[in-house]
Amino acid sequence: MSPERGAGSLVIVVAAVIVEEGRVLLTRRPGGVHLAGAWEFPGGKVEPGETPRGALAREIREELGVDGEVGEPFAFNDHAYPDRHILLLTYQTRLEGTPRPLGCDGIDWFGPKEIRGLSMPPADGPIVRRLLALLGQVDR
Repeated sequence: MSPERGAGSLVIVVAAVIVEEGRVLLTRRPGGVHLAGAWEFPGGKVEPGETPRGALAREIREELGVDGEVGEPFAFNDHAYPDRHILLLTYQTRLEGTPRPLGCDGIDWFGPKEIRGLSMPPADGPIVRRLLALLGQVDR
């Protein structure tokens, strides 16, 4: 087997796809971290001993200060950055309460056309494309 690019460590990341009234909740990455300032789906790394769904429920509490009902898998992607390889697992999620930005630099709800203009991590690309297709906003 030949090694693939981005031969750094494999990081398993979970994220919530939260859609209400045709708008998607995204969080902004804080300064001083990889891809600072980019908008992304709320979530984070799976810690040792956690299940993906358990990790996502924890991340939602830490980042948004609410509980979330983690539902069905939405989509996944793997992406090689120069120093790490990300396996991104996303789940349809429903929030219980009003989110607030605790572990991020901001949160906001975006419509499909607004999402297109946002700076988002490359690993999120296939997830965003699937979401936009489901919301009827795919380029033809």
